[in-house]
Amino acid sequence: MAGPADMAALAELRGIGPDQFDEFAGWVAAHAEAHLPFVAEIDGAVVGCAFLFVAERVPGSGAPQRRFGDVQSVMVREEHRNRGVGGALMAAILAEAEARELLHVTVHSGRRAVDFYARNGFSHHRQLLLWEAAAGS
Repeated sequence: MAGPADMAALAELRGIGPDQFDEFAGWVAAHAEAHLPFVAEIDGAVVGCAFLFVAERVPGSGAPQRRFGDVQSVMVREEHRNRGVGGALMAAILAEAEARELLHVTVHSGRRAVDFYARNGFSHHRQLLLWEAAAGS
């Protein structure tokens, strides 16, 4: 998991400039319980990052705690892609999901990354539906 020393690298990977750094760092700190940051390092340099969003579902009969996760903002520096960095990030995130006993983990993927997520254990699900706001809303 990422720590305070990784904040500058997280911001840079997310495209956050110096003028927005304090706001970004404040957001990460304020959301630390729900948005868990992960980094991948090679020789002490951060080469990738991802967040695991942990959310609560409404309790059900016999299931007072129903938490799930969502993978967000996965980034790997271009020169380190296709070398197992993304897979290592996913392994860490899914291990954390298991440790937290999450019911499931979702990801909203761009077309280029669908095969990557499939190789890392994600699959299409017949019951997952999506509503999107109309453009300009």
